[in-house]
Amino acid sequence: MTMQQLDEHLVPRRYRVVHRTTYDYSQDVTGCYERGVLAPRDTPSQRVVHSSWTVSPPATAEFSHVDYFGNESHYLEVSTPHQHLEVVKDALVDVAWPAISMDHLNQWTVEQAADALRARTDLAVERSLHTMASAKVEVTAPVVEYARTHVRPHQGLGDALEALTLGIFKDFAYRPGVTTTRTTLTELLELRQGVCQDFAHLAIGCLRLFDLPVRYVSGYLETSPPPGQPKLAGSDATHAWASVLAPDGTWVDIDPTNAHFADSRYVVSAWGRDFADVSPLKGVIFTEADKSSLSVGVDVIREDVSPG
Repeated sequence: MTMQQLDEHLVPRRYRVVHRTTYDYSQDVTGCYERGVLAPRDTPSQRVVHSSWTVSPPATAEFSHVDYFGNESHYLEVSTPHQHLEVVKDALVDVAWPAISMDHLNQWTVEQAADALRARTDLAVERSLHTMASAKVEVTAPVVEYARTHVRPHQGLGDALEALTLGIFKDFAYRPGVTTTRTTLTELLELRQGVCQDFAHLAIGCLRLFDLPVRYVSGYLETSPPPGQPKLAGSDATHAWASVLAPDGTWVDIDPTNAHFADSRYVVSAWGRDFADVSPLKGVIFTEADKSSLSVGVDVIREDVSPG
């Protein structure tokens, strides 16, 4: 099994992304204060044509700013008493990812890539930021042991990225509901099952061990329904993967959940050191409710209009 990219998945395309987050409570919420990433970002692989977000009931206060990582971070405050809150993000994005050259990446070994990046003063901040420990990526002894089963210092950089991506894909089962946002990498290695967030964090931890800068990428992936069946509304989901800084200053995105490099089916929302930096929504509420529920519906729809 290899991570060969298919030409059909590199064809530029336009997507409409609708991300609907709904909260329901058994009693009134009298104060709601949320922050998150509610808009995709421009990147070398995509251009945001349009982006908007709506809140129901309407936000009492809202504003946005660009965070340290270049993501558009949004704050919203709802003081109207409510038992139902809905936040909808609606974006139109042109996407065109480049092909990955294994020969180009393999001109460096893992060790040489780390050395070359340390020598690039223009990348010093990016390198330091994405090699240091972060809240949800702790490189413990079990992580070190696992990383060394797939990655070696004298291995070609491209071969190492492929071996790790395919290794995680084969070694772990995709099982929603088994892990949470608080699951550690050590716990994940014991469970041997989880979701895209977990696998992205593991890939990041393994590569940071070798002093390679790696960031966590949050976004979306176009999915297809089973043959002969229509695609259901809201059936897509948020996705996460890892992105590795190469010595030439480019970032190489790997998806251990699906065992391939990112391609033009991927829409980037935000990136950071780990999930904690790019949560779609997080915050606090004031309520006497003893029951609550959260539902998320995502649609990634390919538009017929060709990117202009």
